[in-house]
Amino acid sequence: MARTRTVAGAGTIGTALLVLLFGSQPIVEWVNKHTQPDEAFGWFMRVLTWPRWAFGPVDGSAGSMRRLLADDLRALLLILFVAVILAVGAKTASGISAFILGWAAVIFAAALAAFITAFILADPSLLSALQLAAAGSAYGLFAGWIVGAITVTGKAAG
Repeated sequence: MARTRTVAGAGTIGTALLVLLFGSQPIVEWVNKHTQPDEAFGWFMRVLTWPRWAFGPVDGSAGSMRRLLADDLRALLLILFVAVILAVGAKTASGISAFILGWAAVIFAAALAAFITAFILADPSLLSALQLAAAGSAYGLFAGWIVGAITVTGKAAG
């Protein structure tokens, strides 16, 4: 019996793989050391590493612990929100509509995850939350097409 992936499942797995691979501490460190932010490749790689996560803080300071919590929670929320958006919207999506839905799901999910986790950081403000949400939506805009392409491989549920 062949297993079929749903649009929501394919998009969620694709998002999780992007976050787990490009957001990992070794990849983030490699990108920061070996690419230039003022070149297209380096800039795009830095966008892909936006939902960074780590197993431990950089140092023992309270600010570092808050940053670790915010980053890790943001990465988890991104995956969760993409899963929810795709589950709600993917009932009849296939082809180009699945592509657009997958891409849009990452844009909205990244912005929302960034906005929510901004209030964990030291000295939170509405302005900083909006700025972080803008950075999240930029991640979704430039990395979300990858998830959109992956969702096309799924089949509409029911």
